[in-house]
This record gives sequence, structure tokens and C-alpha cells, in this order.
Amino acid sequence: MIALLSQHWVLALLLAAITLLLLAALALRLWRSRPAQRAIRVPTTDERVLILGAGGVARAVIDVIESPGSRWTIAGVLADSWAADAPPPFPLMGSLADLKGVIRRIRPDRILVALEDRRGRLPVDALLEARAYGITVEDGVALYERLSGKLAIEALWPSALLYSKGLRPRRFAAMLARVMSIAAALSGILVALPLFPIIALLIRLDSKGPILFVQERVGKWGRRFGLVKFRTMRVEKSNGSEWMRDNADRLTRSGRWLRRLHFDELPQFWNILRGDMNLVGPRPHPSSNYDLFIARIPFYALRASVRPGLTGWAQIRYGYANTLEEETEKMRYDLYYIKHRSLWLDLGILMYTAGSLIAGRSTEVLAEDHASTPLRVVHPVASR
Repeated sequence: MIALLSQHWVLALLLAAITLLLLAALALRLWRSRPAQRAIRVPTTDERVLILGAGGVARAVIDVIESPGSRWTIAGVLADSWAADAPPPFPLMGSLADLKGVIRRIRPDRILVALEDRRGRLPVDALLEARAYGITVEDGVALYERLSGKLAIEALWPSALLYSKGLRPRRFAAMLARVMSIAAALSGILVALPLFPIIALLIRLDSKGPILFVQERVGKWGRRFGLVKFRTMRVEKSNGSEWMRDNADRLTRSGRWLRRLHFDELPQFWNILRGDMNLVGPRPHPSSNYDLFIARIPFYALRASVRPGLTGWAQIRYGYANTLEEETEKMRYDLYYIKHRSLWLDLGILMYTAGSLIAGRSTEVLAEDHASTPLRVVHPVASR
């Protein structure tokens, strides 16, 4: 009986190993065939596009259209006004009132509405006539979101997020994500357990101080929790900056390698088991930054509607942030995830992350562990 059970265990382990190898190979294949980490999807059909607007949204849309590999051509731009310090990114063909005449003259295949303020300005009759003639009329903000994988904060109406599916409580989806996170955390702890004493010894021999680093972070509904990592920096007085780039000289030799291999993140499986985090979600920020980010980053409070994660959409698409502007840019990706989160999106993020780790891709060593004091503001963005 014991021999039979042993054979069954060996067979089960063998099957599990083969399954993991197949999943790893699939993840690596997907990672190698991915677009560049920060690249956008580009239009692949030959179309001439007419842009309505000359503000920040129009500029973002034009950047997408003019990306390498795009087959769209900007046929013209119409706008009534623009910022004095920001002239239109393309030669103007007239105002919005000239839309009908311009359509007849240049015959565009598509019209993108990229107006930041449409109240009383949208040429509805001309756009309806264009639709009747077979011209595609599309919201520039929606196009930007679809192609870039992030939200245009400048032109985002609160209703676009308030009524999005991602903000609606879906118990079954949340339960599924939680079960997947717990299963992955348990498996991760069991697999990594033999490494823990080795890592602890390396940290102890390399520098004085505790083996684990615990920092207060902000989780779901704004709840504070202690995020656990292996310590990667020397215990010294902070220089007054939250950004890791300003604390590079504090990194230990073992800490540099732990970060390259992402082994410093292994204790966060405990945070997942405790319910502080999920496997996928926006990365949790230090609580010392919370008030500043609430005041300076639009819609920042919405991050608290989901559990933070060990990996996330912003993490794989943008990476680490070291200034307030970079945090704002990452917020665009976080909002996209919150708006569109689903099991399939989570699986895609996990596959990309796994492929990245298997391929040995090292993220920037100057990563996101911060000191314990409030950050130093660099080029603050406008409050809204």
C-alpha cells in the first residue's frame, strides 16, 4: 500500500512538473512575442483621419496615430481655440463650424472627436451627416484608451469611471481572484521556503539590521497595512526623499541581487494570505505619500476600490516611478485596470510577469522601496 501511494505521489509530482514547464514555456513565448513594454497598439488599416480639437487629448491621439507602424494618416485638424503656450500640433484647416466643407473637400475615412470641452461646441449635425456618408466617427478619448492601454486623465469625466463595470461590486469575480491569489501565495511560499534561510543569511552577513523590512502601505478602502520585504538597504537615516533613486547609495550588495531576481518580494506572499493584497492589482503606495497623491493626482482615491497586488497592469506597462509626474502617468494605467479588470486581464498580466521572470529580464534596480519620510516633490502637477 505504501509503495502504491508513493508511486501515486511520484506520478502526481511528475505531472505537476510537466504542467509547470508547459505553462512556463507558454508564458515565455507570450512574453517574447509581446510588443515593447511601453509600446502602444497601432492602427493597421490605411485610413485618412480628421481630428477635432487641438488640446492635450488631441495631442495624445496624434502621438498614437504617428507611432511607428501606424498606417493612419492625419488629413487635417479643426479647432476653435487652444492654449496660448501650446500651439496646435498640426496645421489647422479651420474651425469646428467649417466641418461640413472640410469633409466634402478632403473626404476623410474617419473623424476623431478629441475636444476636451464639448458642451455647446460639438458639431452634431455635421457629424451625423458624415456618418450617413459612411465616414466613421469615433470618440478620441475611447480610441486613445483602446490603443494605449491607459486612460486620458485630462479629458476623463467622473461618470466614465462611476458607471464602469470595474467599479461595480462583482462578488463572484472578486471571490475567484481571491481564491487564485491564495492558491498562488501558498504555492509560492512552499516553493520558495528553502530559499528563505539562505537569503536571511546573506542579508545578515552583508549588513547590520533586521532581515525583513516592513513599511506601512495603503490598501483597499484606504486601510493601512505593513508590507513585508527582505531588507535590501542599509539602515541609515533617510536623506528626506521617498524616491529610491535618491537612496541608491544605501543599497547593499545582496540587496542589489535580491532586487534583480525579485527575491525581495517573496515575503509579500504572506501579505496576500493575510488579505492585504491580491496577486494582481495596483501596487500599494507608502502611506506617507497618500495625502499628497490625493491632492495632486486626479482620481487617485479610486485606487482604494480594489486590493493592491504583487504585480499589476501599470507595473508591466510602465515600470517604476521616481517623480510625481511618473506616478501620475502610472495612474493612467491603474485606472485602465480598474475600469477593465477581469479574470482574463489578470491572467494576461500574470503570464507577462511570469514570462518576464523566466526570461531573466531585470527591472530597474532603483525600484520602489522608499524611505519612511514624505517624498520630495519634483515638478508638481496641477491639483484638480
